Amino acid sequence: MRQRGDKVRPGKGRRQQRSKAGKLPASVLSNDALNYRLRQRTRELNEALQQQAATSEVLSIIRKSPVDAQPVFEAIVESAARLCGAIFSVVYLHDNDRLRFAATKNFSATALNQIKERQDLRQINRSFVGGRAILDRAIVQIPDVLADPEYSREFALAGGWRAVLAVPLLHEGKSVGAITVGKAEPTAFSEQQIRLLQTFADQAVIAIENARLFDEVQARTRDLETSLQQQTATADVLKVISRSTFDLQPVLNTLLSSACRLCEADIGTVRYQDGSTYRLAADYGCTPEWRDHLARQSPKPDRGTIFGRTIVEGRTVHIPDVLVDPEFTRLAAQRLMGFRAALGVPLIREGRVFGVLSLLGRSSFTAKQIELVETFADQAVIAIENARLFNETREALERQTATSEVLQVISSSPGGLGPVFEAMLENAVRICRASFGTLLLYEGDRLRRVARMAAQNVPQLYAPDQETPPHFIAPFDGAPSLGRLVETKALVHIADIATEHPDDLIYKVAGARTILIVPMLKESELVGGFAVYRKEVQEFSDKQVELLENFAAQAVIAIENTRLLKELRQRTDDLSQSLDDLRTAQDRLVQTEKLASLGQLTAGIAHEIKNPLNFVNNFAALSVELTDELKGALEPAALDQTLRADVDEITGLLKDNLGKVVQHGKRADSIVRNMLLHSREGSGERRSAEINRLVEESLSLAFHGARAEKPGFTITLRHDLDLNAGALDLYPQEIIRALLNLISNGFYAAARRKIELNDDSFEPLLSAATRDLGDAVEIRIRDNGTGIPPEVKEKMFNPFFTTKPSGEGTGLGLSMTHDIIVKQHGGRIDVETEPGVFTEVIITLPRGNVPVIGEKPE
Repeated sequence: MRQRGDKVRPGKGRRQQRSKAGKLPASVLSNDALNYRLRQRTRELNEALQQQAATSEVLSIIRKSPVDAQPVFEAIVESAARLCGAIFSVVYLHDNDRLRFAATKNFSATALNQIKERQDLRQINRSFVGGRAILDRAIVQIPDVLADPEYSREFALAGGWRAVLAVPLLHEGKSVGAITVGKAEPTAFSEQQIRLLQTFADQAVIAIENARLFDEVQARTRDLETSLQQQTATADVLKVISRSTFDLQPVLNTLLSSACRLCEADIGTVRYQDGSTYRLAADYGCTPEWRDHLARQSPKPDRGTIFGRTIVEGRTVHIPDVLVDPEFTRLAAQRLMGFRAALGVPLIREGRVFGVLSLLGRSSFTAKQIELVETFADQAVIAIENARLFNETREALERQTATSEVLQVISSSPGGLGPVFEAMLENAVRICRASFGTLLLYEGDRLRRVARMAAQNVPQLYAPDQETPPHFIAPFDGAPSLGRLVETKALVHIADIATEHPDDLIYKVAGARTILIVPMLKESELVGGFAVYRKEVQEFSDKQVELLENFAAQAVIAIENTRLLKELRQRTDDLSQSLDDLRTAQDRLVQTEKLASLGQLTAGIAHEIKNPLNFVNNFAALSVELTDELKGALEPAALDQTLRADVDEITGLLKDNLGKVVQHGKRADSIVRNMLLHSREGSGERRSAEINRLVEESLSLAFHGARAEKPGFTITLRHDLDLNAGALDLYPQEIIRALLNLISNGFYAAARRKIELNDDSFEPLLSAATRDLGDAVEIRIRDNGTGIPPEVKEKMFNPFFTTKPSGEGTGLGLSMTHDIIVKQHGGRIDVETEPGVFTEVIITLPRGNVPVIGEKPE
């Protein structure tokens, strides 16, 4: 019997039997040996080829899935079972002294059930071949497991195998797993199959290491990304601090949102001490219900909340799970928001805790996240301290400025006291951080409200436009706070009127809680009262009381100076009106002088250019005739063909050039004439003229002019003239000139669109309409032409701007039209257009007699 671990060499036993059987003829032995060797070699080559193919396939999978080892394991068990003639194959992985199946092929369900039921088969031991290979860190082959005393006989019978082979997965001398195959027959595996399994084991180790390295790189990348995000968030907060040195809210909002985002928290709050309470300065992810919950919390911190415990302990507090924390008592809040973990970091200034940065999330916070939040808390303290110092300085400046503004209002106030009282009250409510306020005058037996100011949403009773009730009458049963003012003529400061006077209307109707009323006294007699209110319980500071007392004294001064201030206001108004009239007249005079200077300048230019231009035009035309005469004179001359062709070419070019000189000379002459027209303002006399008649006359002149220039020109004209348009005081000839320019442009655009469309069914159309606007008349000229692109519309009224081909336009028509309508007649021009569809020009002329300098068209 062959012992365990014996190596089996194929063919050796057959050769021994052959020698014992006796000698055979040489030819028979030779052929038989050759056939045997041929079959053996073919079989070996086929096996080698299959093994190489399997190895290559695994390597290909490793290349395609460098970060996932599972496809490699699947390919290995598939190939191992097939090439080793095994009934099963398994890849085990060693994980914390336990084995887990990474991949299996044809593994018996009965054997799997045994593994699930038996602890010893899930632990690394010598009762199965995989555990033995991992422990020995060597290849283990058992030709017959039933003959092996250490192997689990029950396990082998459940799986139905007899021979098994295991190759360990070794990485740096350490077993990380094993590949196991088994056969139903008690025969050993060949050396070639063992080497193949070794190759598969090496490839499995490579795949495992690739996946591990990738996971490490990914983990490192995540750590770096987290660090980068934290650094970026910190930098963002510092940037906001630097940009908003004196505006605390953006800093706290940015800080809190960054903390919640980086720590994966659902809710975040920043609360710090403001007087006797802790104010919610910023929140993230808070619902209105949660804010109401925070408002209802006791102002005294206790250990039942993360906020209170942090205040009490004066250090960072982390509760991984509030449901198992014995001291956490706000279970209703937990049910409302669904959080499990809580983190509180104290805000510490000069060794004293004055607030807390709190985060609430669904899972506990890491050490890095806690460290990050502590950094954010330090930045919050810096921002709060900067804002506090700035606010103290600003409040002092505000008080001084407010006092100065009130004095200025007093000195420049009109005859009424309303603006003075409103300015005082507005400053008082704003600087005292009050919700709303009132100013009352004491008149005999009543207090009359003369000013109201609301900084927050209050009932309509206290809105500035509300007139009822206008006063309170003694004995002020509904307003005991005002009754105390009348009785004592002294300052009334109540921290919580709901506790002291729960029936006071200021509490029942307006919801006020803290009130401050300062008396207005003149020679110890009550003149009135300054009252400001807060809807939350928070006493006013001494500086705010002092400010309100100053305003009360100034109000008394304002009352005494009412008559003088009224006279001063009236005189100031008169002077202001005179100054405005003077400036208007000066503007008209400057414009008139500019236009007159422009007319003189253009007239001089025209005079200087006209004669040389005529000389150029005349002699260019004469040269054309001389060119024709020269060509005729050379006709009888005896010239060879080449020379005559050259002469004809030269005379032809000369004639064309002279023609261009004539063409551009005429264009220059047209530009000079239009410049003269453009510089004229107030051409003819200003008189009353019917708008409808001017429009009809302009349409007729434009149409006949177009027909004279192009005999084949056709267009449909439509009129929609308002009979109520009537007459206007204007320069008729100038209006006709402006309308002719607009109508001619409409004719040109409609004809051009017909040419571009090349469609005989298209009908050019131009319509003219007028409309009475009461104090003005509107004229609309609309065509169905090519429309105006936006970039052209912006510049269409600029002098010398034109889109027409060279020689067809000077660019002065629309500029002149704009000057006539806007500058000369004080009207306006608007243009509505859609490229390829229409253009409509809307002229609005006022009925007034005085022209003004108008604005540019839209």
